[in-house]
Amino acid sequence: MLLRVLGSAAGGGSPQWNCACPVCAAVRSGAGPARTQSSVAVSADGRRWFLVNASPDVRAQIEAFPDLHPCEDRTTPLEAVLLTDAELDHTLGLLLLREARALRLYATPAVRKALCDGSRILGTLERYCPVEWRAVVPGTDFALADGLSCRAFDVPTTKRDRFGAGVDHGRVVGYRLNDGRSGGTLVYLPGVQSLTPALCAEIEGCACLLIDGTCWRDDELVRLGLAGKTSREMGHLPVDGPDGSLTQLASLGLQRTIFVHMNNTNPILLADAPERHIVEESGMEVAMDGLEVEV
Repeated sequence: MLLRVLGSAAGGGSPQWNCACPVCAAVRSGAGPARTQSSVAVSADGRRWFLVNASPDVRAQIEAFPDLHPCEDRTTPLEAVLLTDAELDHTLGLLLLREARALRLYATPAVRKALCDGSRILGTLERYCPVEWRAVVPGTDFALADGLSCRAFDVPTTKRDRFGAGVDHGRVVGYRLNDGRSGGTLVYLPGVQSLTPALCAEIEGCACLLIDGTCWRDDELVRLGLAGKTSREMGHLPVDGPDGSLTQLASLGLQRTIFVHMNNTNPILLADAPERHIVEESGMEVAMDGLEVEV
């Protein structure tokens, strides 16, 4: 199984257009690479690809990855899009895929409801191209392609329900992807508020975990005067701290752990930051756009 990190930053990218925080300023000065908004592409054979989330940067991300370029006429290797939630930074890219002859979309009923009744993205998209919705049921395996299967799992959250899904079950999910030929397993979890025992059970035994690295500190945005809520209050477990993800994940003994979905304020975006060194000394990694993983 092959995975390509198309975008490694959280909503807004890095640097964020309206932010002059120390990290954004450093990236603008050339001290670190710019990053696009969170999304990955997965394939069992390098020919048929599945997007997990469609960011507002999807066009640039596709152009930066030749394996996603059209083969002839308007035939593309893109088979479908899987959604982890209905957040704009994960779904606005669907509108940029409107030229597709048809689009297959995997999403839970809660996410579909939010896209229909809340953001109205799905209704707009359907005015441009046929959309085939495949219902994702957390805890149920489904096949994506020959040898490649997937299981969504529910990610409990108290994050604000912006689009009125009206239910918590299935509002945010992670995906566990399995390659039946190689036996490789990876987990994509770009948004997690708490590593509950149930979530740890979903992660257990995977060859590679790509996990929410939104903020380094829980009060990161509050300290910078950029928000009145902590990372946890916004639905994201911080990396640092005695009960942060870095400490908790170390006890799981995973083969490979990669942080994705970093906010533009997170110092681990900078290679020479002390916080980045702490992550790397722990044996974990910070994703960059274009990172490729094979399991």
